[in-house]
Amino acid sequence: MELAHSLLLNEDALAQITEAKRPVFIFEWLRFLDKVLVAANKVDVKEKQKKLVEQLTGLISSAPGPPTRKLLAKNLATLYSIGDTFTVFQTLDKCNEIIKSKDDTPAYLPTKLAAVACVGAFYDKMGRMLGSSFPDTINNLLKAVKSAESQGRGEILLSLQKVLCGLGGAAASCHRDIYKNARSLLTDRSMAVRCAVAKCLLELQNEAVFMWTTELENVATLCFKALEGSNYGVRVAVAKLLGTVMATALMPKQAAVMRQNVKRATLEEVLELMATGFLRGGSGFLKSGGEMLKGGGSVSREVRVGVTQAYVVFVTTLGGQWLERNFATFLSHVLDLVSHPRATQTHVEAVYSRRCVSFMLRATLGGLLGEKAQIAAGKEICQAISKQMRAVEAVVNDISGENKAGAADVSASQHVMVCALKELGSLVQSLSATASPLIQEPSIGLLETVTSVLLHPSMAARLAAAWCLRCVAVALPYQLTPLLDRCAERINNLKSSPEAVSGYSFAMAALLGGVHQCPLGIPHSKGKLVVSIAEDLLRTAAQNSRLSLQRTQAGWLLLGALMTLGPSLVRYHLPKMLLLWRNVFPRSQKELEAEKARGDSFTWQVTLEGRAGALCAMRSFVAHCPELLTEDVIRRLMTPIECAMTMMSQVPAIIKVHGAHLKASAAMVRLRLYDILALLPPKTYEGSFNALLRELVAEFTLTDNSANTTTSLLRSLCHYDDSVLMGSWLQETDHKCIEDQLQPNSASGSGALEHDPSSIYLRVPVGEAIPGPLPLGVSVIDASVALFGVVFPHVSFKHRLQMLDHFAECIKQAKGVRQQAVQLNIFTAVLSALKGLAENKSTLGPEEVRKSALALVMGALDNPNPILRCAAGEALGRMAQVVGEATFIARMAQTSFDKLKSARDVVSRTGHSLALGCLHRYVGGIGSGQHLKTSVSILLALAQDGSSHEVQTWALHSLALIVDSSGPMYRGYVEPTLSLVLTLLLTVPPSHTEVHQCLGRCLGALITTVGPELQGNGATISTIRSSCLVGCAIMQDHSDSLVQAAAISCLQQLHMFAPRHVNLSSLVPCLCVHLCSSHLLLRRAAVACLRQLAQREAAEVCEYAMSLAKRAGDNTTINLNITETGLEGVLFGMLDRETDRKLCSDIHDTLGHMLSSLAVEKLSHWLKLCKDVLAATTDVAAVVVFEVEKDEEDSEKKDEMDDDTMFTGLGDDDKSKPSVAPRWVTRVFAADCLCRIILLCENDKAHFDLAAARSAQAKNPKVSDLIRMAFMAATDHSHQLRMAGLQALEDIIKKFAAVPEPEFPGHVILEQYQANVGAALRPAFSPDTPSDITAKACQVCSTWIGSGVVSDLNDLRRVHTLLVSSLDKVQAGKGSSSQLYSESATTMEKLAVLKAWAEVYVVAMKIKKEAQSKPSKPVRAADDDEDEDNLGANVLPPDSLITLVQPELPSLSRLWLAMLRDYALLTLPAEFSSQLPPDGGAFYTPETIDTARLHYRSSWAPVLHAVALWLSSTGFGAGEEELAPAVPQAASSTTKTFEESVKDRMHLMLGVSIEFLCFPRPEEPIEHVMSCLLALFTLLESPCFKIHIAEDQLLAVELLNVLHRLLLTRDPPAVQLQVTAVVQETIRAAQNHLQRQKASNDKEEEGEKDSQASAGEGGDTGELVPGKSLVFAAMELLVFVLVRHLPQLNARVKESPSHVPHRPQRLPEESARLVANTVSILAELPSLCSPAGSMTILPTVLFLITGVLRETAVKTADNSVPVTVSAALQGIKTIITSPLARVESMQTQWTGLVRSSLASVLEHSQPEESRPDMDEVSMLTAITLFLLSASNELVGVTVLQKGCMERFRNALNSSDPWVQARCYQLLLSVFQHSSRALSTPYIHALAPLMVEKLKAVERSRPGTAAELQAVQEGIRVLENLVGMGEEQNRVQLLALLVPTLISYLLDENAISSAPQVSKGLHDFALQNLMRIGPLYPAAFKIVIGAAPELKIRLESAILANQASNRAKAAARQAQPTVQAAPTIKLKTSFF
Repeated sequence: MELAHSLLLNEDALAQITEAKRPVFIFEWLRFLDKVLVAANKVDVKEKQKKLVEQLTGLISSAPGPPTRKLLAKNLATLYSIGDTFTVFQTLDKCNEIIKSKDDTPAYLPTKLAAVACVGAFYDKMGRMLGSSFPDTINNLLKAVKSAESQGRGEILLSLQKVLCGLGGAAASCHRDIYKNARSLLTDRSMAVRCAVAKCLLELQNEAVFMWTTELENVATLCFKALEGSNYGVRVAVAKLLGTVMATALMPKQAAVMRQNVKRATLEEVLELMATGFLRGGSGFLKSGGEMLKGGGSVSREVRVGVTQAYVVFVTTLGGQWLERNFATFLSHVLDLVSHPRATQTHVEAVYSRRCVSFMLRATLGGLLGEKAQIAAGKEICQAISKQMRAVEAVVNDISGENKAGAADVSASQHVMVCALKELGSLVQSLSATASPLIQEPSIGLLETVTSVLLHPSMAARLAAAWCLRCVAVALPYQLTPLLDRCAERINNLKSSPEAVSGYSFAMAALLGGVHQCPLGIPHSKGKLVVSIAEDLLRTAAQNSRLSLQRTQAGWLLLGALMTLGPSLVRYHLPKMLLLWRNVFPRSQKELEAEKARGDSFTWQVTLEGRAGALCAMRSFVAHCPELLTEDVIRRLMTPIECAMTMMSQVPAIIKVHGAHLKASAAMVRLRLYDILALLPPKTYEGSFNALLRELVAEFTLTDNSANTTTSLLRSLCHYDDSVLMGSWLQETDHKCIEDQLQPNSASGSGALEHDPSSIYLRVPVGEAIPGPLPLGVSVIDASVALFGVVFPHVSFKHRLQMLDHFAECIKQAKGVRQQAVQLNIFTAVLSALKGLAENKSTLGPEEVRKSALALVMGALDNPNPILRCAAGEALGRMAQVVGEATFIARMAQTSFDKLKSARDVVSRTGHSLALGCLHRYVGGIGSGQHLKTSVSILLALAQDGSSHEVQTWALHSLALIVDSSGPMYRGYVEPTLSLVLTLLLTVPPSHTEVHQCLGRCLGALITTVGPELQGNGATISTIRSSCLVGCAIMQDHSDSLVQAAAISCLQQLHMFAPRHVNLSSLVPCLCVHLCSSHLLLRRAAVACLRQLAQREAAEVCEYAMSLAKRAGDNTTINLNITETGLEGVLFGMLDRETDRKLCSDIHDTLGHMLSSLAVEKLSHWLKLCKDVLAATTDVAAVVVFEVEKDEEDSEKKDEMDDDTMFTGLGDDDKSKPSVAPRWVTRVFAADCLCRIILLCENDKAHFDLAAARSAQAKNPKVSDLIRMAFMAATDHSHQLRMAGLQALEDIIKKFAAVPEPEFPGHVILEQYQANVGAALRPAFSPDTPSDITAKACQVCSTWIGSGVVSDLNDLRRVHTLLVSSLDKVQAGKGSSSQLYSESATTMEKLAVLKAWAEVYVVAMKIKKEAQSKPSKPVRAADDDEDEDNLGANVLPPDSLITLVQPELPSLSRLWLAMLRDYALLTLPAEFSSQLPPDGGAFYTPETIDTARLHYRSSWAPVLHAVALWLSSTGFGAGEEELAPAVPQAASSTTKTFEESVKDRMHLMLGVSIEFLCFPRPEEPIEHVMSCLLALFTLLESPCFKIHIAEDQLLAVELLNVLHRLLLTRDPPAVQLQVTAVVQETIRAAQNHLQRQKASNDKEEEGEKDSQASAGEGGDTGELVPGKSLVFAAMELLVFVLVRHLPQLNARVKESPSHVPHRPQRLPEESARLVANTVSILAELPSLCSPAGSMTILPTVLFLITGVLRETAVKTADNSVPVTVSAALQGIKTIITSPLARVESMQTQWTGLVRSSLASVLEHSQPEESRPDMDEVSMLTAITLFLLSASNELVGVTVLQKGCMERFRNALNSSDPWVQARCYQLLLSVFQHSSRALSTPYIHALAPLMVEKLKAVERSRPGTAAELQAVQEGIRVLENLVGMGEEQNRVQLLALLVPTLISYLLDENAISSAPQVSKGLHDFALQNLMRIGPLYPAAFKIVIGAAPELKIRLESAILANQASNRAKAAARQAQPTVQAAPTIKLKTSFF
């Protein structure tokens, strides 16, 4: 392939490769040329132009394939437009010659088509430069069209389109000719040709004025004819043409109007023309007006659907503003369509017409209008409804009967009503809470209007009105309860009107069905209301025969709807329901017989309807309350169900007697019965299988049914991937809801509410706007098929065989159309059964069952109906899966192999090739491995069969299935398959789109098979990879959008496996263009691909998109909508228009990925994006403007259907039309993005440290922008947006609370936004705000108050009053206000308020505590800024926040305690549920207990902390008892004594904490854990609680065990630190308790000595019992912490063979604090034990403490002591000095313990190479501690003594002066020890060494301050030794000291030049000498006298010193000179 990359075609290389590979080589060269020509140097191109033209024109006659000819033409045209144009006319003539040629052989066709393509490309590129040659060319092409076959006709027309496009108005002379010729081809039998004509005419109408003036009617008629028998592609193309022509006729283009004086059409004329198509179709009504009007024949559905699309194109082309202005006209016109008798000849036709009209309204209204305009449109619809309703009422009330035509009007009006109400509902639902002006404005009266329709005589209209009310309630949940009440009231008042009973019950059912979409729910009492109404209706049904039917239906409908409220409500009514159900059906067989004998047809109708209703309510119960389905309930349900089954067999007899009009009611009963049985476990009705199966089989084999009804389930039971064979990909288009009408199965797409009223309360299926149950006839068959699948796996093999044989018989008996219908139904049932078997993992059965099944299936593989063939293939695969035996599979495969080898007919070849694919799909690669080779070879051969494209499609589809399922086993066949795919892509005509789609599937599957190997660089892999890329390129250029979508997904796969080889610079722009395609599948593919790209390379993707936008700016032909907001802006805009769920979620993800990788760098860009969306202005500049222009990128994009502006843009080059402002959903997403941006920036700290930001000005607006956005969102109409806005506000406060204001030091940046925050919060506290918003706002309030931003009390009061007002609401208690939402919503709100107060109180107490612990300081230190919590503390007086909370505390504390009580009860396990109070708690009702739990769960933790603070600050609430309790629950508690209530509270607090800490759910936020621990700590601080927990030791043990468990599961250091704090307090409590005990014991037994021995844990034996011992529990926990942070402490780790001894390193600060705390607690533990107990734990404790010392004693740069080390030393001291040493009984053990501890310290402190950075000083300190504190035990232990001396000696010899200095200090303390026995050996051993060291200083004087300090410390020790010596030895001792000191003096010459440190030494020595002299005068004299040279040095030094002193200023003389000199020197000079 690399050889193909040259400017000229490499002919040598081409000659060398095989014939098969040449087309690919040529195509690759053309691709390269296409890229390079545009970029190359013009001079180079001109040099080689001649040769290039030769090569390219040579290729024309080499019969190139479709993609090649397209590229070839494009390159030739580009070459001429870049280079010289001398030879262009020669080339053009050459092409014309080829086109004229008479050679009609198929071999010459590609050459002709290539020439045609070149002509088109030339004119498209160069247009008028080709001058006057165009008439000949056009005539030539038109002549050729007449004789060409279909492929040629299509190509020529597309070429003509390009010629027209290039020439523009210049070709006017030929316009008529082209029009005449093209006209006849619009009804061509080839669909591809029809599409091409439509595109050509669409181009023509741009300039040919006559098309939309004089010829307008003819064009319309032509289009209607073209739509007859059309496929989807033709409908889209023709609708585009028709819609555009009509729009142009109405608003012509300026240029065309200027040239000719045109008569413009009026809107009425245009609409009238389109209506004729909708109502009368294309049967030339102009000619044969007479018989047409008499009403023969109905409109073909294709025409109606096509015209519907044309209406949408028409309005879209005219744009949103036009629609706004003319909406009233448009609305009345489309509603007239559906009231026209021709549109509603049969019921199904009427439903179809309604669907079309609804589609027109939704597509235009929903997409083109902004929210304001939609509200205006809503008004118009309301007026239309009330106008209709007035007319209907006039007819209904007209008793005289003068108005004969009225009845017809009423029936027509129902369809108008349905369309209008459906659209109104959709409109309100899409507007959601933004629709409130529409509902609230009295002049519109929407609710009155809609409720008036509930009395309409027609059921369809009543249901539509009910549905519309449901939409209103879901959009505005505060309307739900009032609407329910209103309907209930009306039902009660209008009981005697059948319409009212029916209409209002529909409305109530619909509203109840909508409750699940309203998270706040409805009050529980509404359930009781509904039950009582329903009961009343059922009870009174029999009283009045005029009403019995309606009342019966209404009663059961309401009960069915009630079930959707879920188990928590239904539970209460279940016994009553079971009774009602039992009473509807006869109790016994006898009663049933008796019943048959009596009754007339009317009573039977009512009975059947009643039973159907009861079964329907049961089904709703089973579906919505599965939790209530106990064995017992199922048993009681089965009684009526079994009775219904028995009744079913009797019904035919009853119908015979009473007439066929009962058939519908009987069918309804069957439908309901099948539905409920399908939901119950089949085991429950095993006994009735036989009867049931008889019914089911009769149902779908149409035994008693004369109509040929087919099921609608077949498509859903076949595999999704087979859609290409069945055409069901139409389900994935924007036109799905109208295209459904054209599907082949019965009544397809005719779903309507009136077919099954119960659907009004069921959940709407995903992806549908409104439920559309199919007509009863189809639904029953569907239900029977579904139930058959459920039951079949549980039936005996004998019965299975009987049924399968019966199926074969049924098929044989039926003939013609009926046979097809029966076969479809049977196959669907069989598929359903096989699917059931597979899901149950059961088998099909023995050989005869398999044989029968196989015969059935194989028979259908060669059925002419493709859908049946599909089903048969699927069934075969499923059978293989269920049987799962190799021999059976082999037999099936072999049958198909044989058939494929012999058969020549298309039908069996397609069927059996699919069979192979399905076999592999269901058995997988391994099960079918042995057939792989044969299957592949056969399918590859079939795929090359050019004679039948159908065979190619099916074979390629199967091949794709095999590649997919074989996985790596297919690797060997990749190359041949790939080369076949490429060959076909290069040769199959583009009009055969199915083949291309299947090729795309194959290519995708092959890429997956090769997988990550694609990254390799080997020769074969490179070839495979480039082949894949070429394949993708061919498909990307295809005109069909499904093929383009396949190309994108292939590239996406490639990008996943080999990202480097996918060229994003060309892929991203291509995706951006597809984003505004009119094809949903293509938009989906593009977004899905962008989503994947944005995960890794978001930045590149955005750059390429922007570069495309820039190119689009220079070159007007690229059709794009990217403005300066980039791709992100486009995606945000798409969110406003797209309704497809998958697409929207992918857009969300893509934007999310872009945001997370780009938001921090391009902060202002992203903030602006969010701000623009949130501001939602309609001003053009501020919003992303989406224009879609006519011209598409380059000419070849012209022939896509993609330039269809449907759904995407606003039409022609009119740049001034603003787009729709962002809708609320998009705004909510933008607010979420805002929160994510804040979160992302948090990690990037600069954004929050404004002073560090580049400049204050640049950043400041950001905060104001953030606040403004949050404010806009928080005060919006939309409920969801308010939530998102409040969330954003909370995030902003949290993140910016501590950010200082750069311009005003000492202030924070948020201070200036106080007013905004207050204003954003205030509306959330208004009485009509939903609870969830109020709850969120409380959260924000507490965050704001607690953030410490606001310093002024008065400013805080604004927000504070909001909280106070809501607190009043809480105190009002239950049921005081009128309720709109469920009780749990009230619970949520109240708890949120209490939680907010708790949070504020916690912060207030924290500030107060800090203020008390700090000394009061007037100025705030600058370094305090970092500490967030102190922010407020500087200005706020420390207790001001408390003053805000104080007044509320008495009531708050009661409410908090009540809430904790509730929470404690609610956390009890289920088995204690009987103990819960029957009437609920303080804040929840028993009915809403499940939802209440969640609310409590989110708010209890702060409350617990607050209560703990309150209890500990008031001494457990002392003094609040006299206040009367506010909460009624507390009434009983007042009688308790204070002690009891204290105890209760303690148990409550501890219980709640321990229950939570035992097992915190992983999803619990860490803040809850922290709050709980802080609460425990606070409680433990109070003396009262300490006593409580110490008295009951098991409590404390349990607490410690729970904390231990918590440490195992939660990592954050903060949690662990807090745990250690709690442990410490617990241990202290125990210590205090022990001391109190000891004190009381001492008093009692003053005489007895021994009482001490057993006090404390461990008693006399020293045994600690796990589980009872507090010490043991504490040890467990502490050891865990230590080993977690210092794993080396664990002896087992060291012993393990894999252990590598590692050097101790510094612990992180948090860990160090944690270890230090742990060590200090450890050291306290022995004090809790008896002496014997201490001895049990001390070895462990000392081992751990010395271990910590060893592991953390590491030198630091500044010689500071790590916290852990100081804690360890302190711990050692605590233990060694403990009173245990004085207990005689323990003496020996104690001594051993102390000695071995010292020994281990000595061992640890041994210098090792592996630990060069060990901190000797800390180790020496430890040793000294032992020597000083435990001297008795250590005296005379020579081993230890030797070790200690060794360590001291090492330290003295250390090279580090700091170590020496500390060593001297420590030695001094040892030497001075009171026990001479201890100190003497050390003095003897170490003094001589010291003297030597000090003497040596004379030779090397100290150079640094540290060295000087070491010498000074040494001298101090010597001086002290002199002092300690006896009088007689003093001379010898002085003889050591004095000469040393004198040797430090300098002579006067040297002193001036000596360095500072040296001088310091001199001064120090001199001072000491002058001090020693007077102390020991006699001895001093002797020493000095003995050595005269000493005396001279000393004297001269003294003289020099005196001289310098005199020279000093007199001021200095007042100070004592002795000390001054050296300290000054030391301070000033370190060197």
